[in-house]
Amino acid sequence: MIEYLFLIAILIFSVVIHEVSHGTVALYLGDPTAKYAGRLTLNPIRHLDPIGSVILPIFLILMAKIMGGGIIFGWAKPVPINPYNFRDQKYGSAKVALAGPGSNLAIALIFGLTLRFLPVLSTLPGLYLMFSYIVYINILLAVFNLLPIPPLDGSHILFTFLPPGRENLKIFLSQFGIFILLFIIFFFFHWLIYLIDWIFTLIVGSPLF
Repeated sequence: MIEYLFLIAILIFSVVIHEVSHGTVALYLGDPTAKYAGRLTLNPIRHLDPIGSVILPIFLILMAKIMGGGIIFGWAKPVPINPYNFRDQKYGSAKVALAGPGSNLAIALIFGLTLRFLPVLSTLPGLYLMFSYIVYINILLAVFNLLPIPPLDGSHILFTFLPPGRENLKIFLSQFGIFILLFIIFFFFHWLIYLIDWIFTLIVGSPLF
């Protein structure tokens, strides 16, 4: 049980940095909305979402204990952003959207390369496992959020570079994105796991298990 509580702590730490990164880049681009809302802080209390940060992770932990394994996932409250304040009106939304997954990938690289190039950590099983979970969860958050489906970050990147005349695709994804996302989670999530496992091995040099 302690291991699962630790996983929740890593998840909260990771999603908080994810959201703060969105707000920080938005501020850099001229939008102080997140700053005025008090969301440019690492204090998790300001970012917790009752469902995504508490209920869902606990439910997934219970399911993992019953089924003998599973994925721990969740999210924080999205930071408020007003894209009309961006100095870069063309690419501002994409930059802000990319900041969240980018921060998770950066965390995964820092801890993953530490595992790879400091083999002494393998003699400290507890610390090695902790770093491994940090890497895995952050890769999961980065990959999942880059899916080009609303309301995920990848959709904002897609819409920024969508060529003229494709507005119908944007409207369709905006209307049905949540259903498409649920379909992917239920029927194709294992393919994402294969990708996440591959990225983990690429960074760390060995699989998680």
